Amino acid sequence: MAAVSQKRGFTIPGAASDAAEEIGRWLSYLGAERRLSAKTLEAYQRDVSQFVSFLSTHLGAPVSLAALAGIAPQDVRAFLSARRAEGLGSRSLMRALAGMRSFVRFLERRGKGTAGAIGAVRSPKLGKTLPKPIAVPAARRLTETDLRAGENREPWILARDAAVLALLYGSGLRISEALALKRREAPTPHANDVLTVTGKGNRTRMVPVIPPVAQLVAEYLALCPYTAAPDAPLFVGAKGGPLSPRIVQLAMERLRGALGLPDSATPHALRHSFATHLLARGGDLRAIQELLGHASLSTTQIYTAVDSEQLMAVYKAAHPRA
Repeated sequence: MAAVSQKRGFTIPGAASDAAEEIGRWLSYLGAERRLSAKTLEAYQRDVSQFVSFLSTHLGAPVSLAALAGIAPQDVRAFLSARRAEGLGSRSLMRALAGMRSFVRFLERRGKGTAGAIGAVRSPKLGKTLPKPIAVPAARRLTETDLRAGENREPWILARDAAVLALLYGSGLRISEALALKRREAPTPHANDVLTVTGKGNRTRMVPVIPPVAQLVAEYLALCPYTAAPDAPLFVGAKGGPLSPRIVQLAMERLRGALGLPDSATPHALRHSFATHLLARGGDLRAIQELLGHASLSTTQIYTAVDSEQLMAVYKAAHPRA
């Protein structure tokens, strides 16, 4: 009989009781032992849930551990094809396959069976896409609160948004890293000019905070109507709770419209801009890798391609024989 797992707020329809139990154990292992982020766990659970649901319909029966061990590569390809038909891109399909492989490896280590068919299917190929940085003048103007003067917003909220965006561009933070900062970690002008940030894979790194960015944070704190304990979030929402990433994204959308920027100008594009602009000014690639918190230099090297592409664009636009 099919079982439904309620682990972490998601359901897993179509799974037999033994498979549902092992999925729950696997997710607990990923959270406790591998210390994956909550968002990564949600994505893995969603992908495996969709795979199991598809298999239960595809095979015409609840998916047990024995059924998983007996699937063929064509069953896995049928799932990927179905997801592709629903509009899923190659990157998302690759993540789904990675999640299924992780679950199968977990089963193998526990002696609960295997599913070699999943490992036999190649990951979809990814098309090469380059980050789209924001031009230096526009990136600087994003922290000017007068651009949003016509909005019906309290001054402290405009100052807060400017401080968050300044940290993303000035220190190369991910939006999740900026919003995870505590009050006691707030940079201050001419004093606390370095942040210790915990990024992906629980890797910590130190990033500098330039005085103009620290000043914007100080201005936000001076205007913020909420007092908080040292371990409370540095950036808060309108009601004093933790600030949602969506609020920062909406602020960026308004600024994008005011500056006439393309849809690619997102909060994360400010991190791309940080890396690209450093590289264009002669920044060392390995130093930029450390500042961004990349585990591999190959991840950072993509910014060399961005820089080269921009140089060629300038050349073609300016050279009389180009």
